[in-house]
Amino acid sequence: MRRFFLPPESMSSDPPVIEGQDARHIGTVLRLVPGDTLVVFDGTGNEYKAQILSLGDHQVRIRLLERLVPHTESPVEITLAQGYLKDKKMDELVRRLTELGVTRWVPFIARRCVAQPDARRSSARYERWHKISLEAVKQCRRSKPLVIESPLSFEQALQQAQSSDLRLFFWETGGEDLAALIKTPAKPMRIFLMVGPEGGFDAVEHDAAEIHGFRTVHLGPRILRAETAALAVSVLAQYLFGDLGQNVLDNP
Repeated sequence: MRRFFLPPESMSSDPPVIEGQDARHIGTVLRLVPGDTLVVFDGTGNEYKAQILSLGDHQVRIRLLERLVPHTESPVEITLAQGYLKDKKMDELVRRLTELGVTRWVPFIARRCVAQPDARRSSARYERWHKISLEAVKQCRRSKPLVIESPLSFEQALQQAQSSDLRLFFWETGGEDLAALIKTPAKPMRIFLMVGPEGGFDAVEHDAAEIHGFRTVHLGPRILRAETAALAVSVLAQYLFGDLGQNVLDNP
């Protein structure tokens, strides 16, 4: 069934109403009619099977039939802290991280960032990222969009990791290889991944991260683009500790 986002406040209306572009899509593209069913979710984990009551040009009235139990959220909370990239790269990264089940995305300003956030466009950029994540949620069947933080300084990003069980700082200059992560003594439930910008991290940032309890890890002999590295570490975290393939700590 097709899935549509409905804000929590609209979900509690009597009856709930789907509006705007989604309403037009239901009537003119999908050509659904009263009596047809669809799925609605509110972005907080609530998901329902619903039936169409009536359709208009800009509204679709529905009735909630039953609550569904989604099984598409990762069992581990993964935060990716990403050195600020150029706008188009950031847009695409939001989409892919949502698909991969990352919980939270923290853009930050590193010393070697080529791009810098534009204060005049920050609100519009944030809204665009949220919209991109919602569209990705519909496609990949997650029940929650990516939590997107406002851009932080490098030091603020380090502070964000303090409640995490596992903190990994990915650095092309050196560090542990990925096999070392398999020896993690207990399964981490909150994982914080830190990836640099196009220019990479410098030694001062690396030293600061280790002071804050990060383990330094490398991704092999090849130098990856920043956006490639972000996706690679997200996949690896889900594979090792989450729900993407074999969880090595559950299968000794």
